[in-house]
Amino acid sequence: MGTLGEASPDVHVGAALDADALRTDTDYRQTVAREFDAVTAENAMKWGPLAAGQRSYDFTDADDIVRFGEHHDMYVRGHTLVWHRMYPEWARPWTRSPADADRLLRDHIYTVAGRYRGRVDAWDVVNEAVADDGKGLRETQWLDALGEEYIDRAFEYAADVSDADLFYNDYDADGLSAKSDAVYDLVSDLLARGVPIDGVGLQLHVFDDLVPPADVAANVERLTDLGLDVHVTELDVGIGAAVADREEQAQYYRDVVSAAVDAGADTVVTWGVDDGQSWLPPLGHGEAPLLFDEEFERKPAHGAVVDALGE
Repeated sequence: MGTLGEASPDVHVGAALDADALRTDTDYRQTVAREFDAVTAENAMKWGPLAAGQRSYDFTDADDIVRFGEHHDMYVRGHTLVWHRMYPEWARPWTRSPADADRLLRDHIYTVAGRYRGRVDAWDVVNEAVADDGKGLRETQWLDALGEEYIDRAFEYAADVSDADLFYNDYDADGLSAKSDAVYDLVSDLLARGVPIDGVGLQLHVFDDLVPPADVAANVERLTDLGLDVHVTELDVGIGAAVADREEQAQYYRDVVSAAVDAGADTVVTWGVDDGQSWLPPLGHGEAPLLFDEEFERKPAHGAVVDALGE
């Protein structure tokens, strides 16, 4: 059986990477190099890990992931420039004026996206800005300081310094729901006002309930009809409430990847490489959610994704 990255000439297949594992675990590194043709940083490009010191950035981990992707001629996704979580301790408590918040936003985006100009192919510019119930935007420090315009500014600042495709990324907006409707309305409005957005990332974390593949397809289709690219950005399927075993897991992977790609998604990224380093089990969100087990052996889900893409 072929590798994930070779399964389709039209679809990038990648994984979110941990920089420490990439440097120290030979099996991890070799699996990524052999199997995937796209990478993203799991945490290394988020504001908090990058800027633990108020006046300095440490790009060691982020640089290692980008260099690895470049060395293996991979598609590189940057994640993420603006988020309400994982921001530095020195930025807390958040009691900033609009002018100060705007300066922080601009300087951070200019520093990070500017550093990787020509090296990162796509950026998740704004992450998880829509409220979970789909009723407006999430209450965040950025919204409090700058209002809804912070999203416009983030994309505009990213476009100033980056030649990458610019994405809005969110969870629980994968199928058809109040939240996915809100995301659709948000990006439609950004486009109508000339904000430089190129695509939408659908995270597709699956653990409590299955997202119907047909709903994923319908959502991808309406987004691509706007002229936007669609990526599946954080796919994992926990065994537990949603699927009972590896065979059901594999079938769901096959169905949802087929649905998304047939509808127009051109990149699929799993949130992690192997089951041993997934974020889901420690939080009680299902077991063994990825395409490789803890020994980096291919699971049935791996073959299902290869088959789905080959079809």
